[in-house]
Amino acid sequence: MHLSRFALAALLLAGSASHAADNCESIRAQIDAKVRASGVSNFVLSVVDADARAGGKIVGSCDFGTKRILYSQTASVSPAPPKSKAAEERILTECKDGSVTLNGDCRK
Repeated sequence: MHLSRFALAALLLAGSASHAADNCESIRAQIDAKVRASGVSNFVLSVVDADARAGGKIVGSCDFGTKRILYSQTASVSPAPPKSKAAEERILTECKDGSVTLNGDCRK
C-alpha cells in the first residue's frame, strides 16, 4: 500500500511538471499573438528560469512564478539599395572663379 501512494505521488508530480510546461507554452503563445497583432514581427519570446540573468523585457511569468517570459527584438535585415553609377561618380570640383560644383560642371 505504501508503494502505491509513492507511485501516485510520482504521477501527480509528473503531471504537474507537464502542466507547467504546457502552461508556459500556452502563455507564451498568447503573448506572441498579442505582440503580432500590434504589428511587430521581428521579435523573440524566451522562457527562462526566474533567477536567470538574460537580456530582454519581462512580459510574463509562468510555472507558478519560477519561469519568466522575455521579449527581445531581432534585427530586421533589409538589403541596402543598390547604388546607381551616377551616385558613385559624383565629385566636388572647385572652379576657376572659386565656386564649388558637383560633378565638375563649372559652366554658368
